[in-house]
Amino acid sequence: MKNVQIPAILVLEDGRVFHGRSFGAEGEAFGEIVFNTGMTGYQETLTDPSYHRQIVAMTAPHIGNTGVNDDDPESGRIWVAGYVVREPARIPSNWRARRTLDEELRRQGVVGIAMPGTRALTRHLRDRGAMRAGISTTETDPARLLARVLDSPQMAGADLSAEVTTTEPYTVLPPEGVPTRFTVAAVDLGIKAMTPQRLAERGCEVRVLPATATAEEILALDPDGVFFSNGPGDPATADGPVAAMRGVLEARRPLFGICFGNQILGRALGLGTYKLRFGHRGVNQPVRDVHSGRVHITSHNHGFAVDAPTDGPFETPYGRAEVSHIDLNDDVVEGLRLLDRPAFSVQYHPEAAAGPHDAAELFDEFCALMAREKGAVPTGAAG
Repeated sequence: MKNVQIPAILVLEDGRVFHGRSFGAEGEAFGEIVFNTGMTGYQETLTDPSYHRQIVAMTAPHIGNTGVNDDDPESGRIWVAGYVVREPARIPSNWRARRTLDEELRRQGVVGIAMPGTRALTRHLRDRGAMRAGISTTETDPARLLARVLDSPQMAGADLSAEVTTTEPYTVLPPEGVPTRFTVAAVDLGIKAMTPQRLAERGCEVRVLPATATAEEILALDPDGVFFSNGPGDPATADGPVAAMRGVLEARRPLFGICFGNQILGRALGLGTYKLRFGHRGVNQPVRDVHSGRVHITSHNHGFAVDAPTDGPFETPYGRAEVSHIDLNDDVVEGLRLLDRPAFSVQYHPEAAAGPHDAAELFDEFCALMAREKGAVPTGAAG
């Protein structure tokens, strides 16, 4: 058993220093530090490729209570660069647990820190914004660690989807007993495992393609619809996926994007994107559907947003479009919809891994859109 009293320090790029003890692997970690407000779902958070090159601080006071299992990971590895918690669970308790969280972090070489100041850290990031940071269990001088933090890359301008995408195409089939109704080409910009599963549950054969897929490669599959996933990095650098999406829009194929995919759609329409002060990360963001007025509690993980007019429809190279969803906390654009082509997107994660199920109907909406374009009559979703 590791000695949990090994000292660790966390240094932010503005010079703020926090002291704690080692949690997970020993060593050093650097990345953009952000906070996640979810009280549950830490295993899904750790394995979400959208967190690539980020140090994640959890605002919930106790993390690791249910250990780590082999069913909930959203990808084949932990993607966070470092992990910050207040109080790790001493003894996990869950019938599915196979390892402790501390053991899993050490097994995958993820450096973390347990410290009493997570509330102060969160308030600091809310005031100053997300910034670069470093965790170390080996460096005792904050000034020397700060110098290495300032040498580390920033998130603005980072092109990261190629670092997290699948290297080879693969297919997710509908579960036994569910007939195949549609073929969906899914562009993996950092896709979570549950997303193609949600589509497959609704009768979609999902063919997952690397982030480098071109419009020609996507359309060569003759899909009924095209999906662009979540992912890490600055959307302003994602010229390849933007070009691919424009080709899909020109072909008038039904299109659905989430998170990074929403930002890619924004750029494809000629809109700009910008970096949020501290982003949206957690499972409790209230989002209003502009048309219905309904409010959904949604799961988020993004540090960039689309700059779009919210006072009504606007013109794009592909006809009229409009903002479909707005975040009630800060009025950030949370969804786009084309009025003259079969395409829409949202900034949040409707697959509910982890998070609420309020937005699951978006997968049904995508299926209905594909059915309408095929001239078929949509049927209810499985499950």
